[in-house]
Formats: sequence, structure tokens, C-alpha cells
Amino acid sequence: MLRFLDIVLAGIGLIVAMPLMALLYLVGLLDTGVPLFRQVRVGRFQKPFTLVKLRTMRPDTQSIATHLANPSAVTPLGAFLRRTKLDELPQLWNVLKGEMSLVGPRPCLFNQTELIEERAARGVFATRPGITGLAQINGIDMSTPRLLAETDAQMLRGLDLAAYFTYIIKTVTGAGRGDRIRQE
Repeated sequence: MLRFLDIVLAGIGLIVAMPLMALLYLVGLLDTGVPLFRQVRVGRFQKPFTLVKLRTMRPDTQSIATHLANPSAVTPLGAFLRRTKLDELPQLWNVLKGEMSLVGPRPCLFNQTELIEERAARGVFATRPGITGLAQINGIDMSTPRLLAETDAQMLRGLDLAAYFTYIIKTVTGAGRGDRIRQE
């Protein structure tokens, strides 16, 4: 049932958001020259997939967890995209492809070994990663691997139709703050 909802809502979301994504793409061309960001992430059953987002950092930024990135790497447009969570819109394509869900644990990088171990121990990789979830609406990011993995497992144990829509609605209405960028 949730997969069916993922397909329907992601399809509708892509159609409705297409003009906005096209505009953000054009503005992104002016901002960084490379408006789309692709990165290999850890997916369901720890299989790799390529996540797509709108770029929020300079193209030459090292591929590391957001909380470890240099704050000066975030562009002015990128700061706006992160604050509004609009940088996540292209991931609706990942949802349609079956690599992600609208609701699930945020996909991590393969070099985040502590988080991978914590999630593996809790069975978190048995499900598709998501665009949002319990951790995201509560401001828990990848800088606290154990807490994040515990929160992901808690979310998955209680993920029903009501929770699914609650996480989506809270994300769209601004709950959470996104991945933290370390301060200089």
C-alpha cells in the first residue's frame, strides 16, 4: 500500500513541481553552472543507487557528509534550497524508480561506516531509504549516527498509513531543519 502511495504521490509531485524545478534548474545554472547533484548512496539491502538533488554546494566540494562540509561551500541559492527543502524535489524521480520511498531513513554515504553499522544492527536497511521521516522532522541528522539509527528503527516499527502522511505533511509544512552544516 505504501509503495503504491509512493508511486502516485511522487508522480503527482513531479508533474506539479515540474515548472518550479525547471525554474530552479535555470537559476542553478547561473549559481553553480551544474544545477543537479548526483551522488551514490546506500540503498535498500545496502545496495548502491544514485541519488539526485538540486545542487546546494559548489561543484568542487568534497563528497562527505553534510555535517562535515565547509559552510562556505554552500551557495546563497543552496542555503535557500536547504532551508525550504526544495533541493529534495528531484528525489521524487528516485521514488518513482523504486530506489527510495517518500518516507524512510535518509540514505547515507558509503563512507559513513558508523551509521551503516548502527543501521545494519537494527535492520534499517530492509526498507527503502526515504526523502523524509521521523528523524528529519525532529532535526536529527547524520552527525549523531547511533541516535539516527535508533530513530530510524523506531519509525519503521510504527510506520503505518497515518504516520506516513504525518511525516510528509510535517516536512512540507517546515518541521525539522535539514542536515546541519558545521560552523566555521
